[in-house]
Parts: sequence; structure tokens; C-alpha cells
Amino acid sequence: MPPPRTSRGEAGRRLLALGLACALALWPRLSPAHPHGWVDVTVRVLMDEHGRVEALHQRWRLDPFYSQLLLEELRAAQGEAPMEARLDQLGVEIRHNLSPQHYFTHVTRNGEAVALGEVDDFTTLARDGRVVLMFRLPLAEPLPLDQAAMHYRIYDPTYYIEVLHEADGEIPRADALRVTGADCATRIIAADPDPVQVAEAASLDRGEQAPEGLGRFFAETGEVRCDLP
Repeated sequence: MPPPRTSRGEAGRRLLALGLACALALWPRLSPAHPHGWVDVTVRVLMDEHGRVEALHQRWRLDPFYSQLLLEELRAAQGEAPMEARLDQLGVEIRHNLSPQHYFTHVTRNGEAVALGEVDDFTTLARDGRVVLMFRLPLAEPLPLDQAAMHYRIYDPTYYIEVLHEADGEIPRADALRVTGADCATRIIAADPDPVQVAEAASLDRGEQAPEGLGRFFAETGEVRCDLP
């Protein structure tokens, strides 16, 4: 298990098994271990020429411990393929497994779910000892925000993994959520799970399956507001 991550809210948020197990357990030697892990995420909201949201460009940085496991597996794999090619293949498999779950991304406006499209650009890199995923997740249709704000949450519903915006200590970084192509206000709203949910998360053993949907209670919410004056 890697060292506990710096807390940014309730204590139960640090008690996470491997949320990308379903998406990243690509080599049999890794899957039984179920290490705890997390993802640091940044989101860039892409607007079209009419000021509508057309996509969410996301960057995920896997935690150092699990990144090291993955990189060691890539280096040990048979064959003469360079690391860049092995990372590309890793990305193909991650994309294949995350696609049915819409990359753990849930978008709403006025409380109504917003349909998402399919990722059309996916890159896997190794940077500073961490595996980095970058992808562009389009909305099914451009979304105007002149009447209501857009909200999104990124979380593993089974609560195997913690997904938090990039932060300096307790405070999300200013560039963890930004908008390209329009002048919009943004904010990141911390999760506020109730004590029952925290206790439920804290009671999970390392290899235990969390109830489906538990992760949503521990998810930060990104808000983008482009209301006309």
C-alpha cells in the first residue's frame, strides 16, 4: 500500500482500494494485489465558436506507487518494443475498459444528466515517475450555458480509487479547472459525505468490494458558469 495521501476532507477518502482495477489490471501479476491508489486530475472545458461546451479535456496522473507497478510491468514485458509503444498499448487497453463507464465522468445541467460522446484523442505518457493519461471527452451535443451552469463529477462508482483535482495542500490549484474559448466562472466544490457514508468507506477491507455508487458521495464537483448578464 502506498503512503496515505494528504487529506482534503473526511478521513474516509484516504481509504481507497484500486479504483482502476477494472481498467488498469492489464497484467495478471498486478490484479490480485489491489493496492490503494488515487488520481490527480485537471480538466479543461473546451467551448465552440458559439460559446457552448463541446468537450472536457482531462489529464489524469496516477499515484506514484501504482504508476511504478505499471511501469515495472511494462519494462518486464517480453519483446523489443520501446517504452513509448508499450505505453501506447497500455493506453489502448485503459481506453477500452474505461469507455463503457464514460471515463468515470458524470456531467449535469439543471440536475439533468448530459449525454457524453466517445473519446477521440487518448495519450498515455510517463512523466516524473507517474503514468499520465490525457484524453478529450466530447459531449454528445454542444451544451449552451447561458441559462444554467454545468456541473461534473469524476469518480469510480465502486470507490476503489480517489479522484481529486490537482491541489496545493488542501486547496485545488487554479489551473485544475479552466475554460478555453469563453469567459466563464469556475469553481471546485469539495465533497461533503455524511458520517454514515464515511463509516461505510472506512469499514471496507483492502480487498473488499464497495457497494456500487459509494464513490459519488466522495467526489468533488466542478462548476462552470457562463451566464449572460
